[in-house]
Amino acid sequence: MSVAVGLSESGRTTSQDGSGVSVSKPGEAGLKGLADYLAADMQACNRVIVERMQSSVALIPQLAAHLVAAGGKRLRPLLTLAAARLCGYDNQDGRLRHVEIAACVEFIHTATLLHDDVVDESHLRRGLASANTIFGNKASVLVGDFLFARSFQILTADASLDVMAILSAASATLAEGEVMQMTTQNDLSTSVEQYLEVIYGKTAALFAAACESGAVIGNATAQQREALRLYGANLGMAFQLVDDALDYAADQAVLGKEVGDDFREGKVTLPVLAAYEAGNEDDRVFWRRVIEDSQQDENDLDAALARIAATDAIKTTLARAEDYAAKARQALSVFAPGTLKTLMLDTASYSVSREH
Repeated sequence: MSVAVGLSESGRTTSQDGSGVSVSKPGEAGLKGLADYLAADMQACNRVIVERMQSSVALIPQLAAHLVAAGGKRLRPLLTLAAARLCGYDNQDGRLRHVEIAACVEFIHTATLLHDDVVDESHLRRGLASANTIFGNKASVLVGDFLFARSFQILTADASLDVMAILSAASATLAEGEVMQMTTQNDLSTSVEQYLEVIYGKTAALFAAACESGAVIGNATAQQREALRLYGANLGMAFQLVDDALDYAADQAVLGKEVGDDFREGKVTLPVLAAYEAGNEDDRVFWRRVIEDSQQDENDLDAALARIAATDAIKTTLARAEDYAAKARQALSVFAPGTLKTLMLDTASYSVSREH
């Protein structure tokens, strides 16, 4: 499977229109600008999320309230809203389909996070104790199942076979991506192409589906629908590459989760592959011991960070992320200039420049 799509595009200059939203350098407004522009839609989406998380089983809303309090970027539902609006969706029928499907996308994402934190034995999520740490593994898995079920209910009510097909396929791909990651764990023979397939499955597939679903709701042309799918796929690839870089380069207080989690779990990510490939034989002996043999002591994370820095592995990873961000920007070339397009271009740039 190839996950590289599209062509590169150079940066842009300052622009502003009558909406009062100004955009300076690429990535400067970033996600905040897009969230501000779609604030009313996001507020409606958040209301749907809270409403649909309610249940007569007390533990479900309790755990759900913890997830809502933890916040998060809400990037995937935001992309659904943005794609629908970019394609001209005006909800004149009063159904707010874009809001409902955006909430569905967030439920799918949150369900996978609950399950992933159990699998990875994570203790922090968005700077707070993870749900499995507070409520236990069983509750996290079962509430994740509940959120998947809620997403099915939303899709059934929307009654679009296209949207159902897109999001059900993405859900299957998400599961495949996580299983693929498990099979590559502790295996330094993993190729870069295999790694890219893993991150497409675990992250980029839902970004692509979020954008394509919004396009369908907006009655997009076939060309616009494909453009938004490619935008989401490439944005997701960039986002996950930066996530993997941040695990070795971020400030934990800013990142909101434990730095070095991937290292401790023996995950084979591009920073490790790049450092292993560029290092000398002593470096390779080190990586085989700590990743393949899972023999780590308290000083090994610092040693890994030093080896990654010495081989420019973070720079290599971020360069690859910027390539994908450029392809995401290029994918939007089929749309006419405008504030929303500009903010979506900036969001692609933000995906590479972010610190958490």
